[in-house]
Amino acid sequence: MHEQRLSERIRAQERQPARRGGKDRKLCVDSIVAHLQRILNTRQGNVLIAEDYGVPDFLDFLQTYPDSVRQIEESIRSAIDRYEPRLSGACVTFIPREEDDLDLRFQIMAVLALAEDRQILLETVVGTDGRVRVRL
Repeated sequence: MHEQRLSERIRAQERQPARRGGKDRKLCVDSIVAHLQRILNTRQGNVLIAEDYGVPDFLDFLQTYPDSVRQIEESIRSAIDRYEPRLSGACVTFIPREEDDLDLRFQIMAVLALAEDRQILLETVVGTDGRVRVRL
């Protein structure tokens, strides 16, 4: 039942009233990926109810690259710890690339708390425009 966020469960219930409960790992992971994408593309200070929701503007950090990599890692980890309760023990690691790619890649390893404590591994890419993509 907690594979999805409340708003997702309400929309699903409206579309399929007969479906109730049950654990679906894929549904949970898809929901987490979508939620992380939303969190990591929200700049802190833009959500009235929680000033610290989201992350700082990574474009500011890119001016001091590579020294700022640790700050970006910490910002991502902190946002996950605070606003994605379905994951625990998040570890964010910068993945250096040798090719001439201007995007910054980070690996997120965390425990999927609602699915028998199984690990999940995600890739996060910060583009040159500051947008963040999250994928399995």
